[in-house]
Amino acid sequence: MLIGEVAQQSGISARMLRHYDRIGLVRPSGRTAGGYREYSEADLRRLFHVEGLRLLGLALQEIAAVLDDVSFSPATMVEELITATRERLEREQELLRRLGWVRASEPTAWSDVLRTIGMLRGLDSGDPRMRQRLALSLTVDGHDAAALAEVLLEEPETNVAGTFDWVLARTGDRGIEVLVEALDSEESHRRRRAVAALTKIGTPAAAGALAEAFQHSDLDVRAPALLARGGLGRTDAILGLVGLVVEGRSDVEAAEMLGSLASRHGHAEVIVAALEAALGHGDATARRRLVGALAEVPGEGAVATLSRLAADVDPGVAHTARYLLQQR
Repeated sequence: MLIGEVAQQSGISARMLRHYDRIGLVRPSGRTAGGYREYSEADLRRLFHVEGLRLLGLALQEIAAVLDDVSFSPATMVEELITATRERLEREQELLRRLGWVRASEPTAWSDVLRTIGMLRGLDSGDPRMRQRLALSLTVDGHDAAALAEVLLEEPETNVAGTFDWVLARTGDRGIEVLVEALDSEESHRRRRAVAALTKIGTPAAAGALAEAFQHSDLDVRAPALLARGGLGRTDAILGLVGLVVEGRSDVEAAEMLGSLASRHGHAEVIVAALEAALGHGDATARRRLVGALAEVPGEGAVATLSRLAADVDPGVAHTARYLLQQR
């Protein structure tokens, strides 16, 4: 088969076939009656072996070595290709991550890009102490806030992340969008970092953004979001806060927030009803926490509930109720 026929049937350009011939990778070994070089069946098999290995990612020099090595092990080659591909993907993911940080800084000139890259390179140091010292020395403006938020979300060390929280909080609300998006991340550590950062920022916008996650499936997000929502005076946080008391998760903070919602926002009746409903279904330990949550709830409804619970069959519940009645 002549070069033109091979090119037409294989889809490999004649130029590439000539290159293969020139470097000795695939040389047509036959001759026609007219003296033209012709590809034999063995040549074609080698050609398709070459193309197959190219598709797997081998360079032409590597392909030549593989095909000429009689001791060549396909299994070993595949393992090496898998390792190399994983490393390449990791490098590309890292590049994609860094490009996202630069884009988040909203650069308007190359000087902005270079400044952000310089900051990110320093914050990417393998030494946690170096990252923390650099974070403390940063003068971060609003444009860099989103990039810094991305760095914070990936920070593995709690103490260093706390420093980043403080630095990011100084930029105001500019990094909030990145943090809110991270609340729905598949990675739990990014969700926890986002919650901590939003809490540290503490602005109305940050609190409002966190409060929107009050129905999140992850309790590490839902609990602080419920507290934030309660702080905004929202009644739809009440059942969730009562649930936290039942579960014993952030129960002290949840009870205090219920007291605030009752006394400052006038939701005492709704809260007493929710606590009473939960008292009918919780275990002994949860019921005692629920009684304690009535401590800061004003009004006759809370007094009536405590009076009834003062005679409860559970001595712990009854004792707590009597004590709270004496304190009023």
